[in-house]
Amino acid sequence: MHWSYALSGLLGGFLVGLTGVGGGSLMTPLLILVFKINPLSAVGTDLLYAAITKLSGTLIHHRKKNIDWHAVSYLSLGSIPASLITLSLAGSHWQQESFRATIRYSLALALFLTALALLWGWRNLYRRETAIQITQEISYKRFISVIVGMVIGSLVTLSSVGAGAVGTTALLLLYPKLPLSRIIGTDIAHAIPITLIAGMGHLALGEINFSLLINLLIGSIPGIWLGTQLNSKISEKVTRPLLATLLAGIAVKLMLT
Repeated sequence: MHWSYALSGLLGGFLVGLTGVGGGSLMTPLLILVFKINPLSAVGTDLLYAAITKLSGTLIHHRKKNIDWHAVSYLSLGSIPASLITLSLAGSHWQQESFRATIRYSLALALFLTALALLWGWRNLYRRETAIQITQEISYKRFISVIVGMVIGSLVTLSSVGAGAVGTTALLLLYPKLPLSRIIGTDIAHAIPITLIAGMGHLALGEINFSLLINLLIGSIPGIWLGTQLNSKISEKVTRPLLATLLAGIAVKLMLT
């Protein structure tokens, strides 16, 4: 066992369980910048890591009745086709060096968007009455959920980033009456099909490091269990701003690498 990989998986799983964020936004840049993993392999491996980790988290949240399956279904109507289309469009260019650079810059952009989404979601968490009023005025909430799902599906397939922070923020705005624990559980459940589909696409292209994947999972599965147990006990006033700052810093580092 490579302990540094397992500890990284533990951290990523813990953050996913605690906040719904961290599977791709932290793990992929960590693999690229710290462990010097090939960007395509890092994205592909992280996608399968996220799918398996979030499956275990979904089982825990389902037992706690923390998942709104209707919201999951509408997001998936957009995210699954978008993921498949993105895979088919990108497949012929996957091995080109220019495309590898595109992956890196897409990842940096996704991290910036994730940081903004985290801050926006954190800000709106304390404006729930306003959010409820706005949401009730939107008659096409289900349609918007599908569109948001399309954006998430494309982002996740290209960079492995977006399912957590973008999904959580969208759920906060679209379904403000849901308790935060259900927001996180719903977001984790929605991430499973898109990360699995995108990960299988990378697998077909030979961009999965199985030794790395196993080591990450050794840490992430107990990590997501622990984070799920604590997600109602640690204030988001602390976790979200700190995570957003960290992600923005990582994005800058990726752009300069």
